[in-house]
Amino acid sequence: MKHKLLKDVSKMITSGSNGISGEKSSRSKSRNLAAKSKIKDAFSFVELNNDTSKKRGSHTQRRYQLKNLSWKSMDTAVDGKESQGQEVAQEENPKSCELEYGSYCLWSVEHKEEMKDAIVKRLKDQLFMARAHYPSIAKLKHQERFTRELKQHIQEHERMLSDTIADADLPQFFAEKLEKMEGTIERIKSCEVGCSNVERKLRQLLDLTEDEAYFHTRQSAFLYHLGVQTMPKTHHCLSMRLTVEYFKSASPQRELLNKQKFEDPAFYHYVMFSRNVLAASTTINSTAMNSKDSGSIVFHVFTDTQNFYAMKHWFDRNSYLDANVHVTNIEDHNKLSKDVESLERQQLWPTEEFRVTFHNHSQPLRRQMKTEYISVFGHSHFLLPDLLPSLNRVVVLDDDMIVQKDLSSLWNLNMGDKVIGAVQFCGVRLGQLKAYVEENNFDADSCVWFSGLNVIELEKWRDLGITSLHDQSLQKDSSVSHRLEALPRGLLAFQDLIYPLKGSWVQSGLGYDYGISRIDIEKAATLHYNGVMKPWLDLAIHDYKSYWRKYMTNGERFMAECNIH
Repeated sequence: MKHKLLKDVSKMITSGSNGISGEKSSRSKSRNLAAKSKIKDAFSFVELNNDTSKKRGSHTQRRYQLKNLSWKSMDTAVDGKESQGQEVAQEENPKSCELEYGSYCLWSVEHKEEMKDAIVKRLKDQLFMARAHYPSIAKLKHQERFTRELKQHIQEHERMLSDTIADADLPQFFAEKLEKMEGTIERIKSCEVGCSNVERKLRQLLDLTEDEAYFHTRQSAFLYHLGVQTMPKTHHCLSMRLTVEYFKSASPQRELLNKQKFEDPAFYHYVMFSRNVLAASTTINSTAMNSKDSGSIVFHVFTDTQNFYAMKHWFDRNSYLDANVHVTNIEDHNKLSKDVESLERQQLWPTEEFRVTFHNHSQPLRRQMKTEYISVFGHSHFLLPDLLPSLNRVVVLDDDMIVQKDLSSLWNLNMGDKVIGAVQFCGVRLGQLKAYVEENNFDADSCVWFSGLNVIELEKWRDLGITSLHDQSLQKDSSVSHRLEALPRGLLAFQDLIYPLKGSWVQSGLGYDYGISRIDIEKAATLHYNGVMKPWLDLAIHDYKSYWRKYMTNGERFMAECNIH
């Protein structure tokens, strides 16, 4: 892939132009105008101030980003203009690194390692300078001996750097070679050579180096996103070991003893849709430990067939004070339901997250680009009235939540005629998502709302027939994937039915925002790790990981065997 990229780019470059040169002579400008226009987008640099590093210290780091070379973002970009009369051209706002690569840019700065190849880089710089001057030196008269000497130094540098990555890999005699090459370069500068030839050679080397650096940046970003979007091997090991153990041993079957509690409206019922055993366990444990009366808590965990037996065995093995946990295979329920005919909808569809980047024109130009991760209900959430037919009010928690305070007061809220209690986010409004919404009969100024912590009135949900209306809207356009439909359908289904919860109930952003203060985290009732840097991943934000690990189950045999610490 690297050689193909370099080959394709090299075809676009003509002699004497690369689209990033500073000052040029008038003769060079006219000759390179055509080539420069062709590769303008491919090689123009944008210098970005790293606002995150400013917050973390006085030393300001700078990031450099090449504009997109056939790199297409899969995320939703929203132009979040607060004033319709104010328009700023897109070209005036340079596309930030975060817009192109997402949270990888913040993570790469946070985990930047110390340079261990400073001497190697200096040797490479010497090699580039020698190569650039060699063609001109070879043409000079009476310099045959110097030409052979220069060629020998180049070959020695190439052999020395061929198997070298860090300074520790260099041979013991590198200092002697470095000093000799330095003297040779000083001698080169005293020779009369054609500056245009040297400049042309240096530009070719610069182009190749920049292309290679850009390739590695894209590769690193891809591997980063692959790491945050896939289940870690250790978690897969845990799920498999629990599944095997479920069929090998007899489970205590605690659920049979507490069956009446699962349907009793007098208890505090929590709902969770999850495929992650450890994440669901940590959320339940934090809820029980911070509850005033854990014996009145009932958790309904809905999962799929693949993870059902692992979940079942885990919660049979572990207890959470006096809380009760009921695990259900949602696919078995959907197969028996007449309302769910599509095979695709019979699967588990938990909470969906969408990265939304928008402009905030009330901020200075450098800080206008802002990224949020909006989490909305998946399609499985719309089956709640049928999944829990005997219940009225429930609280839905995502498996990337941590509870820090007692939540029993949520059952005392007077929500009036509203169906869902949720924290609203007015940085993005429904009108800014009109490109993704076919309907026109909605309030464009309405704020979007987050899932994560939601209070639901199931009785009012049934009376309004929200589930059937949601199913009808999905059937209108079967060509769009269910996952992409979750954002507009989930937001529009509860239009004018949202009861706004106070912001102190949820502190969100712990999965992507490095700038959350410790004070804001500790005073929040719940913590939401929305974003791609989930707390159970190695790529999680280190400063926030301790709040999650505090409630992680310890001493479990299978966790030790799968190397989960």
